Amino acid sequence: MSLDTTIAQPTIHPELLAAFSQDEFNSHVMTTYGRFNLALIKGEGCTVWDTDGKAYLDFVAGIATCTLGHAHPAVIDAVTAQIQTLTHVSNLYYVPVQGELAKWLVAHSCADRVFFCNSGAEANEGAIKLARKYAHTVLGITEPVILTANASFHGRTLATITATGQPKYQQNFSPLIPGFEYVPYNDFAAIESAVAKLDGRVAAIMLEPLQGEGGVNPGQVDYFQQVRKLCDEKGILLILDEVQVGMGRSGKYWGYEQLGIEPDIFTSAKGLGGGIPIGATMCKASCNVFQPGDHASTYGGNPFVCAVALAVCQTLERENILANVQARGEQLRAGLQLLATKYPQTISEVRGWGLINGLELQADSTVGAIDVVKAAMAAGLLLVPAGAKVVRFVPPLIVSAAEIDRAVSILDRVLAAM
Repeated sequence: MSLDTTIAQPTIHPELLAAFSQDEFNSHVMTTYGRFNLALIKGEGCTVWDTDGKAYLDFVAGIATCTLGHAHPAVIDAVTAQIQTLTHVSNLYYVPVQGELAKWLVAHSCADRVFFCNSGAEANEGAIKLARKYAHTVLGITEPVILTANASFHGRTLATITATGQPKYQQNFSPLIPGFEYVPYNDFAAIESAVAKLDGRVAAIMLEPLQGEGGVNPGQVDYFQQVRKLCDEKGILLILDEVQVGMGRSGKYWGYEQLGIEPDIFTSAKGLGGGIPIGATMCKASCNVFQPGDHASTYGGNPFVCAVALAVCQTLERENILANVQARGEQLRAGLQLLATKYPQTISEVRGWGLINGLELQADSTVGAIDVVKAAMAAGLLLVPAGAKVVRFVPPLIVSAAEIDRAVSILDRVLAAM
């Protein structure tokens, strides 16, 4: 499925080109995004095309979402078959394909139960609600607190921006939701201190195995193992937000597998549907306290999204895509490290797991992540910032060795020009 960007311009419906106008778009759509001056209308494999027919090597993948790239046959087949039979019926009834997807997720993780929703924010909302009910009904905590990390990102709803340890996402949205406290990431002493200070009120600790939006910061094994031990000793739930790093992106199905621990609750979205909106809150039986009426989602787990997500999951397994993630991740980091050696005044560090990697720029450099992203875009490579000084690389998990080499080569030219 991975294509060379030198292939001929694809067939594009002319009505799409004729209908599109940035000015008209902006006159109707809320300006909640600072959009790049780029309109994409077709994709195949790891390549996308804009309205002018220009090809780009896509190392954004819908922000770590298009697991199998664009227009993958398995996704096309699943979409085509399911849309012709049943799209949506609601959770008033049993949905067989939802059960099959849940079965696959349970078989390939430490979870015992799954709740389906539509996004990562909703999955994290479900985890927060589950932890709060557990606190009230099992732990007997009347005012439970959830600890989260500085520089974290958990979503855009009111509860999840409160859980997010970045004030810029919370500005002008107060009053925020009570019951959250923040600690530095990868700092066990800070968690110990917070748990002691809150004196029995901590119901859960919610962390990302690797902080994506916070700068592609991998979790430290010792830190997470100490946190797991503390949670076991204190009866605290450990929630892991796997929305960005899960579903194979780390080189394993789940980021927690990189850390040698198991969470009590964890969440997924993004890559789970390969581009079709779906989210999942997963938990062990020991904290499965939801009862009918406690939580719900009209669209969550409908036949259409579950059929596509199941196809993504089965393709990951059947085609051994995790092996490609591991190999291509090592190749990408090695290439980026060579660039760091070549441009030491611009690049300070390369870090990541599998196919979620960050290139951190020198703090005193005049070059910012957005500068690199814009220059790379002009050269035919799509990248995404992860903060002011980190460039993020999250290509589809099917990316080829040739495409990794080409991305590094384009970035080399971009950095040389800077």
